[in-house]
Amino acid sequence: MLKLIEGHKRFLAEVFPARKSHFHLLAEGQAPMWLFITCADSRVLPDMILGTEPGDLFISRSIGNVVPATSQDGDGVTATIEYAVDVLRVRHAIVCGHSDCGALKAALDRKSLENLPRARRWLEHVEKAFDYKQPLNPADGASGELAAVIRGNVVAQLMNLRAQPPVARAIAERRLTAHGWYYDILTGRIEEYDEKQKRFVVVG
Repeated sequence: MLKLIEGHKRFLAEVFPARKSHFHLLAEGQAPMWLFITCADSRVLPDMILGTEPGDLFISRSIGNVVPATSQDGDGVTATIEYAVDVLRVRHAIVCGHSDCGALKAALDRKSLENLPRARRWLEHVEKAFDYKQPLNPADGASGELAAVIRGNVVAQLMNLRAQPPVARAIAERRLTAHGWYYDILTGRIEEYDEKQKRFVVVG
């Protein structure tokens, strides 16, 4: 805890004073342009990776960057999507998976979930990853099989995202675009799913 407290002290002393006017505006409301749906993994830091500022990203995090299929049941992810699209009126919705994802490792090795009943039920949402599994990429080396499934999960969750009623409606109204990304922790690069080519391509 000491590390967090010391970090907060540095924020108050060094960061906040220089950005006081910006935080003053944020205290009155938010108007993010992007909904960023990603994994809860501690190695994925959206603002650091993308160079964004407070107020830019509306973020939803869960293990496996899951977007549950449309149902009558409410959950935190779909409620966040609904709010972002219908209230905040974001212009882009991004599903971002990442390399070495523990959720997809667990999907490949179910024994690791034997004592995690809630995680096991949650990860039923990633089953479609195997239907969209991507071709092996030699650059992934020994992690190629896992990376192919992780990319497949991005595509699966992107399909689930587009099936959400608020998202489908916003896309039809041409006020929202949905994207699927894969972030490689080792290289720092992002790949985007290209709908026409049916494959992931490096951005930037």
